Amino acid sequence: MSTSTDRTVRDRLGVSPDAAAWCTIGKIPEPPAEAHRAAGSGPLRPASIRPLGMLGVALGSPLLFIGKLLSLLGAGEEALKRMLSTTGEQERHRAAKLDEKRRDQAVVELGLDKTFDGDWNGAAGRFLLQWYSHSSHHQRLVALAGDRILLAAPPTRVSIRRDALMQVVAEIPAGDATLADPLPAFENDRLLLRFKDGSWLTLTTEEWRSELHTYLMRHPQPGETQATEA
Repeated sequence: MSTSTDRTVRDRLGVSPDAAAWCTIGKIPEPPAEAHRAAGSGPLRPASIRPLGMLGVALGSPLLFIGKLLSLLGAGEEALKRMLSTTGEQERHRAAKLDEKRRDQAVVELGLDKTFDGDWNGAAGRFLLQWYSHSSHHQRLVALAGDRILLAAPPTRVSIRRDALMQVVAEIPAGDATLADPLPAFENDRLLLRFKDGSWLTLTTEEWRSELHTYLMRHPQPGETQATEA
């Protein structure tokens, strides 16, 4: 994060976190009606984009098209470079593609393509049922702050100024859950919020190998290397 962003995070959270990153979750599966009622029958989806935000998306669509075109041109250029590259460069490219394949296989094998472990009676399932009651925004800033895991977001979904409008919407004592990088051998965008009862949520970070990934690599958490049951 930039210095200005760090300052905004400190001001909005009220603390200086050890590490933080914006994350999303997958689609929340349809829960049992009884479990949903017991949790307050809260929303299971983020709010829709507001009209002003939709206008921004519409105005930005041409830029997205141009970006896609440039991306395709770049991919073609990379393919040409690979054709003309040395044997050593080709070997490194094949090794990188193999790593990507292994990472994608590990995501499926560990169940990291799922939003959570599937037990609505577990701590993760109960927490998930409150997710969009805390905020209708589609993202959460997940921050490690000493003995707490903080989740922050604007109270409602916004298209801009998410940092300036965010507030802490959930706080989890470190004794109740830990944050872990389930794929430390790969550059990846997945994190696990693992509760002490063994239940878990999958978080997808906005950037690959985020600040949280780097922090967890340097400060391994208890049980971080344990495999997740699919």
